[in-house]
Amino acid sequence: MDLPVNQFKQKLASGKTQYGFWLGLPDNTAAEICATAGFDWLLIDGEHAPYDIRSTLSHLQVLAAYDVAPVVRPAEGNVALIKRLLDIGAQSLLIPMVDNAEDVQQLVRAVRYPPEGIRGVGTSLARASRWNAVPGYLQKARDEIFLTIQVETKAALENLENISRIEGLDAVFIGPSDLSAAMGHIGNPGHPEVVEKISSAIRTIKAAGKYSGLMSLDPSMVEKYAGIGASFIAVGVDTMVLSQATKRLASQYKAGNEQNNTIEQGTAGY
Repeated sequence: MDLPVNQFKQKLASGKTQYGFWLGLPDNTAAEICATAGFDWLLIDGEHAPYDIRSTLSHLQVLAAYDVAPVVRPAEGNVALIKRLLDIGAQSLLIPMVDNAEDVQQLVRAVRYPPEGIRGVGTSLARASRWNAVPGYLQKARDEIFLTIQVETKAALENLENISRIEGLDAVFIGPSDLSAAMGHIGNPGHPEVVEKISSAIRTIKAAGKYSGLMSLDPSMVEKYAGIGASFIAVGVDTMVLSQATKRLASQYKAGNEQNNTIEQGTAGY
């Protein structure tokens, strides 16, 4: 049995911007519906949504049947948690709130087996190795692991050049919501100062030879960031799509309903 190919890594290697969608509903039927939509990648958000190891595993199992790349964001860059996510088959990780090169180096070690890293060995219990059915998994695992860290503070921006040059880091994702809050523009990731910082960050990441990603729910900003060179962009969130669509539908039939049917740009927690 061959080592499963990392679809996210494979898709990014094409050089085309990869468009993704955020999964916050911890129901794998909702995830499966989203998997049929045609996005390049789907993000399982364990930072702000109510996912645990078992529900994350369930999502990975469901998404495996589709031509879409799963990415998992844990609540934090905890070494033990990363080990468990890798063992259940997560190959692409997005680690939030990383501020400096030292933390990145620790994360690189966390996704690698010794002697390069500190990932614990437990392949007989791991879906990732197909329970020891993948020959040479211990030697080959790192080839299909994709590590992304999330930059979303002033400190992280100041350290971005050093962060982006760490060997073993594959990509840097910019968090517009937390970044705009840190810059004094909470709830307004489209503020000109924030947009300029993000644009500059994309260029810095690209110059370091790494992939860059972010989320934007504003089509004009998506086009702008893709034009600058963003490698992967999340363009929607399942909870928001459901909320907005149901409100629109209800307003068509409820007399006197004054619900706002405009598509809000919602930013919290992304």
